Amino acid sequence: MKVIVSVKRVVNHNVKICIKADQSGVDLTNVKMSMNPFDEIAVEEAVRLKEAGKVSEITAVSIGPIQAQETIRTALAMGADSGIHVVNDIEIEPITVAKILKSIVEKINSTICFLGKQAIDDDCNQTGQMLSALLGWSQATFASRVEINDDELTVNREIDGGLETIKVKTPTVITTDLRLNEPRFVSLPNIIKAKKKTIAQMVASDLGVSLSSHLRTIKVVDPPERAGGIKVANVYELLSKLKSEARVI
Repeated sequence: MKVIVSVKRVVNHNVKICIKADQSGVDLTNVKMSMNPFDEIAVEEAVRLKEAGKVSEITAVSIGPIQAQETIRTALAMGADSGIHVVNDIEIEPITVAKILKSIVEKINSTICFLGKQAIDDDCNQTGQMLSALLGWSQATFASRVEINDDELTVNREIDGGLETIKVKTPTVITTDLRLNEPRFVSLPNIIKAKKKTIAQMVASDLGVSLSSHLRTIKVVDPPERAGGIKVANVYELLSKLKSEARVI
C-alpha cells in the first residue's frame, strides 16, 4: 500500500509574524521556517503505519520554493522513503494544491493520502476535502485515531460535540488533527540518511496544472488591539456592565 503525505513549508509556529509595510502580505525576511505542525503529525502517522507493516512506501510531497526541499528532507529523516518537490515561487490556492496532488497520486498509484487538516499560515482547511472530491475517493477529516484492516480504515474524528467514529474504504484521503500522535524527534543519524534519499523535482506544468489564481489579496493587516480588562467591585457591577456596556445579557 503506497502512501502520499503532503508537507508544507510555513513560518515556525513560535515566530511572531510582521506585516509588510505595503500590506501585501507577511514579511518573511530572515524568518525561521519549518514544516506545518499538522503535516508533521501526518508524516508520523504514515511512518507508524509503515512500521506496523500496513504501508509499503511513503512519498513526501511539497509545493514551494527551492527551500521546500528542507521540509521534504525532514519528512525523509522521520521515515518517508522518497520525496517529490513541485517547484513554485508564487502563492497558490488550495484548489491548485489539490489538483497538483491529484496528478501525483495518479502518477505513482498511491492508495492513501495523508494531509494536515490545515496549514497554520492560511488556515484554509480545504485541500484534503478538495483532493477527495477531485479523486472521487472517500475522506476522513480531523482524524485523532487511525486503524487499518485490509482495505478498510476505522477513524476517530474530532468534531464539535466530541468524537465521531467512521469506517472508510481505500483509496482514501485522511486529514490529521493534533491528538492523533506526537511526532518523533529526528535524530542526527536519520538526518544524514535522509540526504541519500531521492527527491524528484518537477513543475506544475509537468502535471498539466495551471497556477492561475482565482483570488487576489487586497491587503493584509494586523488584528485590532484588544482593550484591557477591568476589575469590578462586586457581582452587581459586573451584571450592570455586561448589560449596559457589553450588551451580552
